[in-house]
Amino acid sequence: MFSHVVIFWTNPANPNAADELLAGAEHYLRPIPGVLHFHVGKMAGSHRPVVDQSYQVALNLVFPSKQAQDEYQIHPLHVDFVEKVFKKVCTKVVVYDFE
Repeated sequence: MFSHVVIFWTNPANPNAADELLAGAEHYLRPIPGVLHFHVGKMAGSHRPVVDQSYQVALNLVFPSKQAQDEYQIHPLHVDFVEKVFKKVCTKVVVYDFE
C-alpha cells in the first residue's frame, strides 16, 4: 500500500476556492485509474490543539504501490487538475507520502 495525502491552502481572496477545488478533484482526479481509495474534503474543525486547522481542503489517496502513484502523477487528468484548478485556487500545498 502507498498513501498520498495532500493538504491544500486555498486563496482567501476567492471565497469559492475550496468548493472549486473539491469539484475539480472530483472531476479530474477521481476517474484516474489505479486508486484504491479516494477521499477529498474540507478541513474538519476540532477543539483539540494538536489538530492543524490552518488548511481548507485535504485529499487522501491510497494506491496498491508507489509505482501506481507515480503513474497517477503523470496521468493527463492529474496534469489538467494542476493546471486548470490547483494553480487557480491554491496558495500552498503540502504532500505526505508513506508506505
